[in-house]
Order: sequence, then structure tokens, then C-alpha cells
Amino acid sequence: MNTHTVATTPFNDQKPGTSGLRKKVVVFQSPRYLENFVQAVFETIFDAAAAPSGCTLVLGGDGRYYNREAIQVILKMAAANGFGRVMVGKGGILSTPAASCVIRKYKTFGGIVLSASHNPGGPDGDFGIKYNIGNGGPAPEKVTEAIYTKSKTISAYRMLDAADVALDAVGETSLGNMKVQVFDPVSDYAELMESLFNFAAIRNLLAGGFLRIKFDAMHAVNGPYAKEILERRLGAPVGSVMNAVPLEDFGGGHPDPNLTYAHDLVEIMYGAEAPDFGAASDGDGDRNMILGQRFFVTPSDSLAVIAANATLVPGYKKGLAGIARSMPTSAAADRVAQALNIPCYETPTGWKFFGNLMDAGKVTMCGEESFGTSSDHVREKDGLWAVLFWLNILAVRRQSVESILREHWAKYGRNFYSRYDYDGLPTAAAQGVMSHLQNNFGQLTGAQFGKYTVKFCDDFSYTDPVDGSVSSGQGVRIIFTDGSRIVFRLSGTGTEGATLRVYLEAYEADTSRHHLDAQVALADLIRIALQISELKQRTGREQPTVIT
Repeated sequence: MNTHTVATTPFNDQKPGTSGLRKKVVVFQSPRYLENFVQAVFETIFDAAAAPSGCTLVLGGDGRYYNREAIQVILKMAAANGFGRVMVGKGGILSTPAASCVIRKYKTFGGIVLSASHNPGGPDGDFGIKYNIGNGGPAPEKVTEAIYTKSKTISAYRMLDAADVALDAVGETSLGNMKVQVFDPVSDYAELMESLFNFAAIRNLLAGGFLRIKFDAMHAVNGPYAKEILERRLGAPVGSVMNAVPLEDFGGGHPDPNLTYAHDLVEIMYGAEAPDFGAASDGDGDRNMILGQRFFVTPSDSLAVIAANATLVPGYKKGLAGIARSMPTSAAADRVAQALNIPCYETPTGWKFFGNLMDAGKVTMCGEESFGTSSDHVREKDGLWAVLFWLNILAVRRQSVESILREHWAKYGRNFYSRYDYDGLPTAAAQGVMSHLQNNFGQLTGAQFGKYTVKFCDDFSYTDPVDGSVSSGQGVRIIFTDGSRIVFRLSGTGTEGATLRVYLEAYEADTSRHHLDAQVALADLIRIALQISELKQRTGREQPTVIT
């Protein structure tokens, strides 16, 4: 086996987003595209001996189309670039939170995660790649910027000339001077979950049908994890986990756990014979949706309830150091933090911002409104962790999901909240909406819209309290005098056109109004958002793609 160097051209592409590089599969299949980016990652982390020769890398993905082929390329490139060992999930499977777990448990140098998260899969779908550092979390901006810079100047990549590595059996093989360790992708993660949660109490809750559950893995990576933990270790009836086999095209579905795309689960949970508890996770297993009987829990409320009930769970019985939430996430968690007398940090969207806070011991728990919740047990969003947290709360409190939420609102008030996603917009039109808003901050400040008066407008900027780094241009905020908010933000998760997201929030302390549907409670804010943004006129869209 020989190592060969292949000449190539610089990586002429847009900068990867906060979740790594995401493109259509056909783009990654084009000559030397994947190789260029991987070589840029390796040269960046090996610069100035940042990665010691012979170090260990974790590798795996969500099983989507092109996952196996990409893994073979990365293994041969890792062998040619001086890695001593690569730990790869059996079958190429490894959920994003499990990758973080393995990186941290075995103290590897870092890892490469292959996923486009909640984006569709298949030959015509999306693919993605990102690098996680030694703390188990996504690479910080200084590293992603360095990778991007390297990718624009790279002229060659290194690869071992070797046969493909067998991935479907646990064991160790050699690839040149490098060891390839194929490991069980579920066991380490399942053991971590068992160390955090009261599995005995949850088993007792599920025994004899005291709590009927349904978990939708959406034919994505969390199927094997949920089968092992929920059905085998916790004793939920076989069949409690639906769509459990990971498929390259996610069964033709869109693996995004929301009310629109998780329609199979929603029909069950809103049906006449609805189980007591429902949940879903996304393509790479880091997002979650929580449902009760004919009752939807917003991600913002889920974070707040989990934080308020944290001491009921063994792994968090000593309490929380602090809470962090992304800026578009509702302030429901802030009210819990205030009651607990702990700090609550507002960060830009992107899990890497939480990593610094957790590494510094400033926060224990964090969440994003985009169905992501987690804690300092890993450095990624963790969908199944959130599901287990809810099951542990239910096992202790012995109440329905809805009753827990209504008691929470009675104590803290209700933050009515909704997100409108406009997917696949012409980029210029979406950017035009943002520019229009930014150019009218002065006119908007102090403006009155019925009962709502604008207190201030800004383009959110964040100064990291740990390293002092500044992240600007993170989304337009329109804050009203009563604390209500409208937020506009361009998302970086799509691969076609632009995704413009509009977030709406209104706080209500009056318990007599807590029964209202969120869309009814937010109707005035929705009207104001469309009016001041000129969204319909500028984009031609009459309705959002998804409402959550």
C-alpha cells in the first residue's frame, strides 16, 4: 500500500455554516470535492503540531446516502495524513450526540461527523460533514475559519492506495500504519444515559402499560439507539419505536421532528387512541420533539420544564450551574433561571457557543428553539437525552405532559411562541428583507402598532464571556415595551436558496389566557411582522413552508 498525493484546485465555495459543510449529494460526489475539504481539515488541525502524529479520530454518520463511500475516503486520507487510529461506528453509523460521547469518553483528538442533520437524504438529497474538537463539540469559529481559509489555497490531498475497510463487524484492522477500530455505536451512549437517568423508575412507569409511549425515529440514526434504550433496557413494548431502521433516504421522508414532517407520529398522538407520550428525533439524532396526548410542547417550553425539574433526575440532583439558550429561543428558560437564582446566557444560534460556557462550568443545560436541547454530558444537542429526561420527570411526578405544562405556566407565566420558516427563497429576496429591516431601525424604534410599542431594534451581537470573541450579525431583533419580540434570521441549514425564519414571542402572566392556541395569541405580532418586513411583497411568498 502506497500513499499518493493528488493535485487539485483550491476549494472555491461558500464558507461552511455553523453546522459544517452541507451540499447536495451530487456536489460531494464531484471529483475531489470531499477530498479537498477533508485535506483542509487535516492540514488545519496538524498545523503547528496541533494534532500529534498518531492521534485518534472518531468517525461516523447518520447513514444517509453517500455515508459509506465518504467514510472509505476519509479513512484512507486519515491513514495518509498521520493518524494512528480511527474509531468508526459499525456500519458507518454514529449519531451526533454519540460521537460527542465517544470523543469525550476515550479522549480522542477529535472527530468527523457525516450528516446534513434534519435535511432530506437519498441520491437527490443532501449530505454534510463537520469537524468536532477534543471536547466533543463542533469546532469553534477560529477553527472553522482556518479550515475555510486552508480550503481556498489547498493544491493537493494525500490518500492511501488501499482496499476498502470492512465496516459491518466490530473489530480492529490495519490500514497502512493506522488502526481502524470498528465499534458498537450504541453501547457507550446507552451506558452514559443509564448513568444520568433513573432507569428503574422509568421501567416501573412503563411496566404494565402505566405509560404508553411512541417514539418516531423517522428512519434515521436514532432507531438503533431508541430500540436498545427504550425497548430493551427500559422495557417499553416492542413496536413503541416506529420507523426504527435507518435508511439512506429516510424512507422518502424529511427527517425533521416537527408537526409538519413527523406527520406519522402526529396523527397517532392526536388520534382517538393516542398514547400518553410521544417523541421524535431527526436525521443525526440531535433534535427532538415532545408530545403529550393531543398536546405539543414547544422546544422553548421543553427546555424550561426540563430545567425547572432538573433535580428530579439523578444526574442533576445537585442543581444547575446555569442555563444557556440561543437568541431566537423564547425567554421561558430565563424565568426559570431567575427563580433558581442562576445565570441564563443568550447566545447566537449554533451549539459551539454553548461549548465554551459548559467547558468553563458556567452552564449545565442549554437549548435552541430549533428542537435542540442538551446538557454538559456531551457537547452537542441530544434528542434521545431530552426524551429520557421527560420520561424521568413523568416517572417521578406521575402526571400527564399537558398537566405538567399547565402547572409550569401557572407558576412562571406562559411565553406564547411560534416560528415561521420560509424555505428555498431566492437569496437576494431573503437578504433584501433583512436589509430593509436593518435600514429602518431608526423609524421602527418607538413606533406603535396597536397595543405594541417598539422599545428597540438591533442586529444581535454576542461577546463570549469566556474567550472574549465577538459574533455579530446574528439576527434582527424587534423588542416591544412589554417584552414581546419578533426576530428575523437567515438560516444556514438549507442547501437550496435561502431559509428565512421569523420568530414570534409574547409573554402572558394571566392564567385565564393560557388555554389560547399560540397562533391566536400571536395573531397581532404575526401581522406586525409581515407588515414591517414587507416579506410577502419582497419574496412573493403568501405562506411559510413550516409553522412550529
